[in-house]
Amino acid sequence: MSQRRVLIVEDDFDGAEVLGAYLKRDGFQTRHVADGYQALEQHAQWRPDLVLLDIMLPGLSGNDVMAAIRQHSTTPVIMVTAVGSESNRINSLLYGADDYVVKPYNPGEVVARVHAVLRRWSGSAQDRRQCLRHGNLVVDVEAAQASIDVDGACQPIDLTRTEFSMLAMLMARPTRMFSRAELLERCLPESDALERVVDVHIYNLRRKLEQANVQDVLLTVRGLGYRFSNVS
Repeated sequence: MSQRRVLIVEDDFDGAEVLGAYLKRDGFQTRHVADGYQALEQHAQWRPDLVLLDIMLPGLSGNDVMAAIRQHSTTPVIMVTAVGSESNRINSLLYGADDYVVKPYNPGEVVARVHAVLRRWSGSAQDRRQCLRHGNLVVDVEAAQASIDVDGACQPIDLTRTEFSMLAMLMARPTRMFSRAELLERCLPESDALERVVDVHIYNLRRKLEQANVQDVLLTVRGLGYRFSNVS
């Protein structure tokens, strides 16, 4: 039986109770919180393997919670919401959601989606949170440190906080394109800088990676943004 942890973020207490019961029946550990701020607190403290996240929440919206989580973690997230429009679905996926379920739903279907998402991750979420890898490039998300693995010895790459955030964000979703606006919003959330400042950070990040002999991993999508290439 799985002992993985699922954090349920839902202000409908009856719905959360039913969903929790189905998950527990399948062997998951669950915790339930009812607002966005509690979600971020429990995500940091409890370190769930997956988050079931409503969009319409007190405090912070589900998309705001998602953006905050994606600044420092790659924990899988399934959006569970009554907001079923195509634009909301697309926005949630752009924010980094791994799946999207519209209410009313069959709780058994949600549990099946939880299993499917975790299978896709092929390994514990804890391992994913700790390290992202591409060849000999290692990004330790918890320690906010990028390094090159040379025969088992890690040689740190000196990155600014913004450069590291952009690298981790791009590596966490290899081949997915991120617009300049997304990178700016998530990696420089308190900045009033123009989107073109992202080009400067990417240029400097590319240069530092190339100096560490990591070539051609930050790809420009002309006129749109950037993506990480997972092709060695």
